[in-house]
Amino acid sequence: MDETDFWEIIDSTRESAGGDPEAHADLLVDRLAELDPEAVTDFARHFESRFGRAYRWDVWGAAWVLLGDAGDAAFENFRCWLISRGRQVFEGTLHEPDALAELLGPEGFDRHTDGDAEDVGFAAYDAYDRLTGTELPDLGLPEQPRDPEGVPVDFADTEAMAAAYPRLWALARPAPGGRVDA
Repeated sequence: MDETDFWEIIDSTRESAGGDPEAHADLLVDRLAELDPEAVTDFARHFESRFGRAYRWDVWGAAWVLLGDAGDAAFENFRCWLISRGRQVFEGTLHEPDALAELLGPEGFDRHTDGDAEDVGFAAYDAYDRLTGTELPDLGLPEQPRDPEGVPVDFADTEAMAAAYPRLWALARPAPGGRVDA
């Protein structure tokens, strides 16, 4: 499986799920379970590689602004969600985390339903188990570093966060009903 195949599976299952992260995870498991175990392993390798690439302070800062708070577990779930949004959103966010404000599109960001796609992160593991009855083998990827890449961010410094993420900061003012949009 190459990178194009990986993103096609992510996109097609997300679109079929109507953007719902739980439905997306279910559809992703079903789609991957149609493949052979080697292809599922390749998919997992692509996913985990991107998951690791997003382990950066500046991406964590973007998650913090959008979610209002983002501890370790929330940031892991956010990175799964970021991958689940597709190649353009993922790569665009890595290029410039504050650009996520525009990459989200007209639907904006709902901190009650967006930013958490933990089950999407387990889809390849679940599909492999369904296919083989065993755990996914070691993917041969380097272990995630202890600390995120880049310069640490002081999430408690609201002025610095607003300056570092001006577009996301403007977007993160909750509208009535919990929606976060400009």
